[in-house]
Amino acid sequence: MIEILPAPWEVILGHARACYPRECCGILLGEVGADGGRRVTIAVACVNAYDGDQADRFELAPADQFEAQRLARREGLEVLGFFHSHPDCDAYFSATDLAHSWPWYSNLVVCVRQGEFDHARAFRANETQTESTPEELICPKS
Repeated sequence: MIEILPAPWEVILGHARACYPRECCGILLGEVGADGGRRVTIAVACVNAYDGDQADRFELAPADQFEAQRLARREGLEVLGFFHSHPDCDAYFSATDLAHSWPWYSNLVVCVRQGEFDHARAFRANETQTESTPEELICPKS
């Protein structure tokens, strides 16, 4: 289970809207509870550094990854996962997403239709990055 608090949720949605019709991307910071549940307290909007058509692909800029890691350490948080948007497309974990994912981390996919939030889903890849499973998502409704 991953819960996204209101402040990081607004960062995610704002970034997705601002990047539309390109994919946005970012990093989720927070805490893992004793029960294994994840709570996102900070969302870091990142530059989509993919050198190609960003309508259906993203790449996190290395400098943004480094800064998010530094922020997590300063705040006593963990990198819990990543987020990106699917412009005018369903929120699913694609074969490309799976191939570039890391096990353990949560992956939030936000569907943005005509520039507005439609829905979101979360996923986790298995150890061999051969399949993903949906993760329960708790977030503010928008």
